[in-house]
Amino acid sequence: MSRLEKEIKRLKSKPKDFTYDEARRILNKLGFFEYNKGKTSGSRVVFINKANIKIELHKPHPGNILKPYQINKLLNKLKEMEVFK
Repeated sequence: MSRLEKEIKRLKSKPKDFTYDEARRILNKLGFFEYNKGKTSGSRVVFINKANIKIELHKPHPGNILKPYQINKLLNKLKEMEVFK
């Protein structure tokens, strides 16, 4: 099992301590790059891949832990892309 597969398996288990950094690492490995509009975007971040598929997240603050709805949103988008079944 590759590191990416292990990270996705952890994401699918919906842990309460899943971090934004872990999500960013998974998305980067899947070909997404992080984009924000600069000072006006606040904590909103969009991940875009070459096929122009967008995944929007909010950077959690003050901590780094994603909220359950963010994990679900990320999982749903990855399922739509058929990264896993």
